[in-house]
Amino acid sequence: MPQLTVVGGGFAGLVAALSAAEAGADVTLYEAHRALGGRARTADGPYRTNDGPHALYSGGPHRSWLRRRGLLRPVASVPPGEGLRARYRRGGDGGVLRRTPPLGLLRLRRATGAPVGMPYLEWAARQTDEATARAAAHFAAVATFHHAPGELSAAFTHERMRRASALPPEARYPRGGWGPLVGRMARLARERGVRIETSARVDRLDEALRRGPVVVATSLDAARGLLGDDALRWPSGRTALLDVALERRRGDAFLISDLEAPGWVERFTAVDRTLAPEGSSLVQAQFPMFPGESRADAVRRGEHLLDLGFPDWRCRVLHRREATADGRTGAVDEPGTSWRDRPRIDRGEGVFLAGDQVAAPGVLSEVSFTSACRAVRLALAHASRPAPA
Repeated sequence: MPQLTVVGGGFAGLVAALSAAEAGADVTLYEAHRALGGRARTADGPYRTNDGPHALYSGGPHRSWLRRRGLLRPVASVPPGEGLRARYRRGGDGGVLRRTPPLGLLRLRRATGAPVGMPYLEWAARQTDEATARAAAHFAAVATFHHAPGELSAAFTHERMRRASALPPEARYPRGGWGPLVGRMARLARERGVRIETSARVDRLDEALRRGPVVVATSLDAARGLLGDDALRWPSGRTALLDVALERRRGDAFLISDLEAPGWVERFTAVDRTLAPEGSSLVQAQFPMFPGESRADAVRRGEHLLDLGFPDWRCRVLHRREATADGRTGAVDEPGTSWRDRPRIDRGEGVFLAGDQVAAPGVLSEVSFTSACRAVRLALAHASRPAPA
């Protein structure tokens, strides 16, 4: 029975631990915090906020993996009636909310062949017009958490624009937030024999490596410190997060996509009423921060969207929380780079990397899932090699 150590109990770490245990490995998982989940945690209390807006895309590889193990249910999709409450800010400074995006954006999403080596805005403008290209880039911020998706690789941004604008929508929402999904994953891992140690920070890998290979499923910053490898760097987003619970009112928007600047607001109780007490609505939003912009300024931009889509919202606030997600919103690929150029999974000497900023394809949490599965396959192959004479 090969022994395998997983460092990190977020989504990637739990996928790695489960996959390794199902393959017959003796697995121990260490999580530095008291609670598992990493960025997939859900807050306790009456308002069940995720750590930023979270959704699973149904076209991703992890949906079938979770479903086969009975981990995905219950899950919610956007009710048709609520989908009609989507709004799009258009019209220059201030702007107004419209019920539909520009028609050119719908045509642009059908375009193919977006290149790796060209900025998205330049490529998209060649397929349509500059105004539509800019709106499409801003729309893609929902899946990039980046202040300038139009400056990123065309292949990278266009994939996310297409996935986020699919009809019917790909977004799926674990009921009760991502926390219950994490809890189900942890219970199944323990049933499969995984030893899970929480409040157990790992500062060195020497002892673990004497037992067998190690999968490091932490943030890239934490992995860089743990492995002493300064090459473990890749750009990510810097985003202001805003959670607001409001007294519920008919006519409130379901989601607002800012097509004049990157920003996204979503009323999560439109899909899952269990996230807040009866009579209240839970709204989660993200506003990518421009270089040098403060969180307060980014939130003020976001408050303007709330003014447009949630009349008198300031008089209805029951709960409010702000945060900054700095370098923890997944990898972004600049022109001339793709997922293959990110830090490789196999770090040598029995160490393997998993997470949302490493060399694996996919959108958002799909990168964590794919890299975790790949890391386990490589780790178990490494463990099966004969010891040197």
